[in-house]
Amino acid sequence: MFDAVPEYVVPAEISFVADVAQFTPKIVETAEERQKLMFRVKARIPQELLRKHLHQVKTGLPGMAYVSLDSQQAWPAELQITLPK
Repeated sequence: MFDAVPEYVVPAEISFVADVAQFTPKIVETAEERQKLMFRVKARIPQELLRKHLHQVKTGLPGMAYVSLDSQQAWPAELQITLPK
């Protein structure tokens, strides 16, 4: 979920996780505060999806990445993939 377009949920694979753990509070008031308090990750969007939406793609956008650690668990409804048409 990108801060710039929160209505979309984009599938991706994590390609990098910061090696220094950072404190994550239960509630974060602003996106700016959130950037200072969570792990930094890089999420790689599938190339075929990038090609399809090339005119909308920008690198380096901040947002939230959710990681599934158990492939047997279903994603919550609010994290189901939602893409622009």
